[in-house]
Amino acid sequence: MRLPPIAPADLTDEQKPLYDDMKHGIASSFSAFKTIDANGALIGPWNPWLHEPVIGKGVWELTKAMTAQATLADKPRQIAILVTGAHFDAAYEIYAHVAVAETEPMSPQRLSQLCANIKPGDLSAEESVAYDVAFALVNGGVLPEPCYRLALDTFGQHGTNELIYLVGLYALVSMTLNGFNVPVPERE
Repeated sequence: MRLPPIAPADLTDEQKPLYDDMKHGIASSFSAFKTIDANGALIGPWNPWLHEPVIGKGVWELTKAMTAQATLADKPRQIAILVTGAHFDAAYEIYAHVAVAETEPMSPQRLSQLCANIKPGDLSAEESVAYDVAFALVNGGVLPEPCYRLALDTFGQHGTNELIYLVGLYALVSMTLNGFNVPVPERE
């Protein structure tokens, strides 16, 4: 870990409102995995964002918007997030979204394949499209036209836009986690 967690008592005046907003949002949207340490400090990507509160606030606002405006079903969303996290080998992201996916529930075999960058054979049509779009995007270049058209046919323009933004957001989350070597907490 390259940035130490910031205990609530050590927050600056600039960090305090962001901490409060993130803690509240995390409690309502990210409860399937550990996000706060024993001292009340935020862990995961929230800690690095808190260290740079101006930038962190912008990323947090995007995260909240992507959560509040979500129209895609949760399984395709989680598949896109796991494809992104697995591509970048972002350990905390994989940890967190495996925990979320287990509440769906997704089978251990499916989760294992997603984390190993293997397309599971049991995906629904929507899940398969989410996988293909995320896989193509994280591997670079322009999203191939057949993937884009299939996403439009499956999710409509708004859903396709959301899927593309979601992969971009979680690529940023992955870079945050990897750049600051954010550790994975022990599973409870």
